[in-house]
Amino acid sequence: MALGDLMASRFSQSSAAVVSNHLEECVSSHDDGDLSSQRRDSETASSSYGNASTTATTSMAYLPQTMVLCELRHEAFEACRPTGPSDSGLVSKWRPKDRMKTGYVALVLCLNISVDPPDVIKISPCARMECWIDPFSMAPQKALDVIGKNLSHQYERWQPRARYKVQPDPTVDEVKKLCNTCRRYAKSERVLFHYNGHGVPKPTANGEIWVFNKSYTQYIPLPISELDSWLKTPSIYVFDCSAAGMIVNAFVELHDWGASSTSGSTRDCILLAACEAHETLPQSAEFPADVFTSCLTTPIKMALRWFCTRSLLRETLDYSLIDRIPGRQTDRKTLLGELNWIFTAVTDTIAWNVLPHDLFQRLFRQDLLVASLFRNFLLAERIMRSANCSPISHPMLPPTHQHHMWDAWDMAAEMCLSQLPSLVEDPNAEFQPSPFFTEQLTAFEVWLDHGSEHKKPPEQLPIVLQVLLSQCHRFRALVLLGRFLDMGPWAVDLALSVGIFPYVLKLLQTTTTELRQILVFIWTKILALDKSCQVDLVKDGGHTYFIRFLDSMEAYPEQRAMAAFVLAVIVDGHRLALPLSGKAVGGFSEAQMIGLQEDAPAVYAPLLSGPQPEVRASAVFALGTLLDLGSDSCRDSVGDEECDDDERIRAQISIVKSLLSVVSDGSPLVRAEVAVALGRFAFGHNKYLKPIAAAYCKPQSNSLLNSLPSLAHIKGPSHVISSQIGPLLRVGNDGTSLIRDGRVSTSSPLATPGIMHGSPLSDDSSQHSDSGILNDGVSNGVVNHSMPKPLDSAIYSKCVLAMCTLAKDPSPRIASLGRRVLAIIGIEQVVAKPVRVSGSSIPPGEPATATPFAGLARSSSWFDMNGGHMPLTFRTPPVSPPRPSFLTGMRRVCSLDFGPHSMSSPDSGLADPLIGSGGSTGASERSFLPQSTIYNWSCGHFSKPLLTVAEDSEEILAVREERERFALEHIAKCQHSSVSKFNNQIASWDTKCEMGTKTILLQPFSPIVIAADKNERIRVWNYEDASPLNSFDNHDFPDKGISKLCLVNELDDSLLLAASLMLINFFNIYLLVRFREVSSIMLWDLDKEQLVDSFPTSSDCSVSALSASQVHGGQLAAGFVDGSVRLYDVRTPEMLVCTTLPHDHSVDRVVGIGFQPGLDPSKIVSACQAGDIQFLDIRSNRDPYLTIGAHRGSLTALAVHRHAPIIASGSAKQLIKVFSLGGEQLGTIRYYPTFMAQKIGSVSCLTFHPYEVLLAAGAVDACVSIYADDNSQAR
Repeated sequence: MALGDLMASRFSQSSAAVVSNHLEECVSSHDDGDLSSQRRDSETASSSYGNASTTATTSMAYLPQTMVLCELRHEAFEACRPTGPSDSGLVSKWRPKDRMKTGYVALVLCLNISVDPPDVIKISPCARMECWIDPFSMAPQKALDVIGKNLSHQYERWQPRARYKVQPDPTVDEVKKLCNTCRRYAKSERVLFHYNGHGVPKPTANGEIWVFNKSYTQYIPLPISELDSWLKTPSIYVFDCSAAGMIVNAFVELHDWGASSTSGSTRDCILLAACEAHETLPQSAEFPADVFTSCLTTPIKMALRWFCTRSLLRETLDYSLIDRIPGRQTDRKTLLGELNWIFTAVTDTIAWNVLPHDLFQRLFRQDLLVASLFRNFLLAERIMRSANCSPISHPMLPPTHQHHMWDAWDMAAEMCLSQLPSLVEDPNAEFQPSPFFTEQLTAFEVWLDHGSEHKKPPEQLPIVLQVLLSQCHRFRALVLLGRFLDMGPWAVDLALSVGIFPYVLKLLQTTTTELRQILVFIWTKILALDKSCQVDLVKDGGHTYFIRFLDSMEAYPEQRAMAAFVLAVIVDGHRLALPLSGKAVGGFSEAQMIGLQEDAPAVYAPLLSGPQPEVRASAVFALGTLLDLGSDSCRDSVGDEECDDDERIRAQISIVKSLLSVVSDGSPLVRAEVAVALGRFAFGHNKYLKPIAAAYCKPQSNSLLNSLPSLAHIKGPSHVISSQIGPLLRVGNDGTSLIRDGRVSTSSPLATPGIMHGSPLSDDSSQHSDSGILNDGVSNGVVNHSMPKPLDSAIYSKCVLAMCTLAKDPSPRIASLGRRVLAIIGIEQVVAKPVRVSGSSIPPGEPATATPFAGLARSSSWFDMNGGHMPLTFRTPPVSPPRPSFLTGMRRVCSLDFGPHSMSSPDSGLADPLIGSGGSTGASERSFLPQSTIYNWSCGHFSKPLLTVAEDSEEILAVREERERFALEHIAKCQHSSVSKFNNQIASWDTKCEMGTKTILLQPFSPIVIAADKNERIRVWNYEDASPLNSFDNHDFPDKGISKLCLVNELDDSLLLAASLMLINFFNIYLLVRFREVSSIMLWDLDKEQLVDSFPTSSDCSVSALSASQVHGGQLAAGFVDGSVRLYDVRTPEMLVCTTLPHDHSVDRVVGIGFQPGLDPSKIVSACQAGDIQFLDIRSNRDPYLTIGAHRGSLTALAVHRHAPIIASGSAKQLIKVFSLGGEQLGTIRYYPTFMAQKIGSVSCLTFHPYEVLLAAGAVDACVSIYADDNSQAR
């Protein structure tokens, strides 16, 4: 797989497209014959009004095809604070605690050549080779010296930097001297003690090994306890003798190691023994006498000699050819090097898959020599078990001699050996590499296609690490490794634990261009979870690799973002990574200076209007870091160009103006960063902002509001921000208490932390409690930072207004940040308004919970509607005050206050503020500033899977396809329905709404109805059995009233859109917003979370009804309070298409308006309060082509079915009428006073089911009813 295919095919798609927003894409990517035929049947059956037939495209036009507000940034934005990369968490455990090195090796040989020990009876022929030398082929003393020298050379292959000392046939004193010398020179490094006891008796049950006296006439016992006291720790022992398990048992008893212990006591002591306590060494001539030592020190030679007698090649190979294998072990392009490479990969893989990861780290990654010995120990176990001898170790390893990876080794060895004769005969013959690594990478790729976190980890991971050493396999291995790391933090943990880190770190030194993109991706995954790697990167100069990558032009934007993220993690808190001159002080002021000198604000400012909310939030964060917090950095360099006051002031003004332009950005992620940035500004300019805030807050200073500049005049992509601050409680100029309504508070924030910020909505985005809010940062000279130069007072005025706007944000988290910012300049929320409950009676099961410290209002909430699954489930606990709830898991996806509001309005939700000017307590430090979360959010983003779709994507697609089938089938039924009568009440119940039902909504794929009352209490019911499912508040301040409920992402993971004090409509990815007091309509892009346009209504009257076409994106109709109707098309420059006065005989307001069912965009139904319903065809004639006198001066509601040819109107006179599009009255639902008859109140709202012929009606008496035609059965 080419890297371009991997990255481009996935990175070029948005996450929304992964779930396949467009049905045609779903069909092309999923060959579902049944689904296709079902669609064709539905499309053939369906037709548009005025058209005899319709095509597939026409039929699909009825279904919504987009998904919005489902990105990572919307996941629990209010509920939790994202965490950054770990310093000591999950993935940081991979780093070995203490790197070790074996510094000294003591080789003790007790051979006593030509004299057999008394307890050994040898067979004939018998094993004789010691270190591949026949001791009887030369004089005994010479043989002893040669064997010792060979053993030293064999060990040096594995650790060439250690010091080696051979002690042949020693005495006790010589062993003691050797051990003490080793420990003295090794210091804290590990010492290896190798003991060959082939010429002495077996160890004793008391834990003694044997050596000699000076005259070699006696065997002298050497207690293990003395040997251990000489070598101390850390140490490793190799015992090659019969009954070597006796020594291991003695060590276990000596140190009281438990039988189940894997790490031993505090003494770092490792043991390798040739056999168990009751076993003797193999004597077969097939093996060398020191078969255990040969396996540990010459594994390739030993493995091949043992394999030859069992291979199909045994007839053509002999031992002499094995001794002549060409090449070097360190050269992987030669036969010997390839065999050694494969052997290392196989033994590493076996160990990785059978050992606990902590034990694997200790034995195979901590010490180079120990790792080599344990790899070779696995071979010793395999070979010696074939001779009924079981090598043992401490820590004990599980049996590995029958692991299936040995089969892969045998096959690779056989393929290599098959070339051996020709390579020996012709030195110029070309060696053909083994397919072992290619096959193992293929196996790893198969696992990636089918594996997951919940399945067995891929056993090929250590092989992938080995493959990185080879240029021919490196690119493919890196791509597969990137795919694996993309599976989640657990995968990064596994890869780091197996030892991938030093390999990918060294690869940053390469200049190969094809590796750049995948290396950036891999390092993004690593650093998103483990920040500690920044030290290694800076130490090795790895950060320059990513800087060069950013300078290159071949990368995709997503990859450039990854490189920038890697650099951000590298410099996060690591001062050596910053190109600073001189000592950096708090806030990295030198780095700020460099940024200002490079004109960084001019680079960031254009990004504030970009289409991606993440980019806008990052730009806000970057601008905020350039704001001056005040420091001593310039005191010693007055007159220096770096501290030019005029330039700094101009830069600060430019930054602040840029920030003010996005105070009302559509994305909560952006507004949260604005609040954090303004907090930094408030901290640095506290002295100058505080008088402005005090002037605004004094009751007698209200007249000043009109003369001070408003944020409305700031040019930016967002709309008007509030320009007034209402009257406040009192202004305290000292530390005395203020009393109101019997409640006592103090201007000192530390005295009343529960009152100052006791809101249940208080944010957790700061690392410190809200009790640490700031007052006068310069009082009494307590704060020890210098204030920056003052800016223009108009800028300060606008900043105060912006801070107050953020404090009233509908997002609780942003509002909490805004309150913290206000606290920095001395405005503290002391008394919050309680929730107002109308009436004296309380509905059963719904206690009216007063929240005296409920904080600020929020005007919208989103919650999850998993239609089709009963009961309805929600994602996270409600944000509103706790009440009995039938469902759990509600979450807020997005909140935005679209319109202007006055802080002096009674429903502003802003608690009465207090200007605090008490003396500072010394807690006014930068650590109390609101903390940004965009960096941590980025860490969370990059730790998520980026290359593949989510695990539940198949399930999501299946649900969507099922709903599409249902929708297409029922659309066809609705279009061909012949409703004769429509007055069958199938459900009715009392919702217990004190203020009556304000608006109502039917869920498309479940028997669920959602209703809201005037107090903005939203209730969810199952209308089949009239059972309540959930109940929650839209917000805590019910003065506004919910004006509309609608569903977003109707066919997918639905979200409920609740609007207060505004008229809204959702179509495609756009949201229409129209305020009753503002003569303009705003168009918001929900995908970009950005205001697209705001255009005037071309009317002096307010809009009273708004509707968007479901099948023609961009078209909307608006009804006005003067009875006029206007049609708009947002795709045209002039917006307004036409204006008509269908209700010309009346000046009553338009109550309802809607596009007629079908694909004709010009047919509209309009109803006014006077009672007449007008049918308009704007193309042919602007006058109504049909008029229905439905009611007489009392029409209160209108509903137009999305697909069926019916409409319904409701009256305040307890009457509902249903009409066909031809004007025929299909049914009348009225109030009957008899005992058994249906009863309805004054109708307040009507809505049709989107895909069924069902009508829901809400009344002012809190009764909700569901009606169907006469063919439906009453429930």
